[in-house]
Amino acid sequence: MRLLHTSDWHLGRSFHREDLLGAQAAFADHLLETVRAERVGCVLVSGDVYDRALPPVDAVRLYDETLRRLAALTRVVLISGNHDSAVRLGVGSGLLDSAGVHVRTDPESVGRPVVAEDVAIYPVPYLEPDFVRSRWGLAERSHAAALGEAMRRIRADGTPGTRVVLAHAFVTAGNAAPVVSESERNIAVGGVQMVPASVFDGVGYTALGHLHGRQTLREGVRYSGSPIAYSFSEERQKKGSWLVDVDAGGLRDVAFVEAPVPRPIAQLRGTLAELLSDPRHEAYTGHWLKVTLTDARRPAGAMERLRARFPHTLVLGFEPDAAANEGERTWSERVKERSGVELACDFLHEVGGDEAGPAERALLEDAFTHCRQEERVRVPAPRAGGKGTAR
Repeated sequence: MRLLHTSDWHLGRSFHREDLLGAQAAFADHLLETVRAERVGCVLVSGDVYDRALPPVDAVRLYDETLRRLAALTRVVLISGNHDSAVRLGVGSGLLDSAGVHVRTDPESVGRPVVAEDVAIYPVPYLEPDFVRSRWGLAERSHAAALGEAMRRIRADGTPGTRVVLAHAFVTAGNAAPVVSESERNIAVGGVQMVPASVFDGVGYTALGHLHGRQTLREGVRYSGSPIAYSFSEERQKKGSWLVDVDAGGLRDVAFVEAPVPRPIAQLRGTLAELLSDPRHEAYTGHWLKVTLTDARRPAGAMERLRARFPHTLVLGFEPDAAANEGERTWSERVKERSGVELACDFLHEVGGDEAGPAERALLEDAFTHCRQEERVRVPAPRAGGKGTAR
């Protein structure tokens, strides 16, 4: 049987205020084309279908349209992720089963497979440890304990066939740290969010969701990653889905299918003059860009000047080159050593062009001294209706 493993669609998400719904619709078209061309028997969607619990109407419409188109070609097994509202996503799941679309969002469904040919597919929706701990009588409050119990239930099921598991979690393998992105929401409980890959021992294939970069933890334990880049930290990631072949004997083959790129992303760093004049940067005029300026002083009208050459510049940062000024110290480290008056004088120089004179500096000194004195003697006002007086 041929499976297509995808996850983390995050329908309704934007990229630094750029609307991505068109790009997400293009991915849906690509998904349908892949299902048709590769004769996929089941599409696995491992959570985070939406970007938030209350998705925009257009995102819901795209989700509905995509499921209807998929159902006309193949079977679908889909779980909720930590961004989804399990209750809202699970509405109508019983009716959808008859259409070959199996949406699983309730932890109590864990251990009951969707059977297709010689494959038993076990959907494990995102398990919030605090939510399932009391329901399942877990001794430990952790993601590892929650998924461990889920896998105990799956192993206790006697359905024959190769086992395939869908899960949405932060899974690690040995000493190799997974590749994380800035666009993933922290799911740590008590400071811990990681689950060892060994929890899935004995499973033919585990289709993971949550991390946005594709990665292989073990041959049969993989993240598909998000189909679109949702942060500049994903600049070098290839996006797409895993095409997985399994049969009664287990996992047979895995291949990656790249998704279309709506607009490439990149990060540029340098002085404004360098970025505007260097011919090597011509290749980035069509990219979404994050630009970090290293000029000693913030240039006037930097964003407007950058967009004249790079019209899709979305993020502008300012980090004066530490090496050129004070060794290897960062800008934030140097700022910490400067007084409030010195920083205020620097600001006046940047916005006005002239150094602060003796009279202006004296006025600033008086203002900062007055503020410090006020902070020492300020008495908080008593709360309305409160008893006693503040001391």
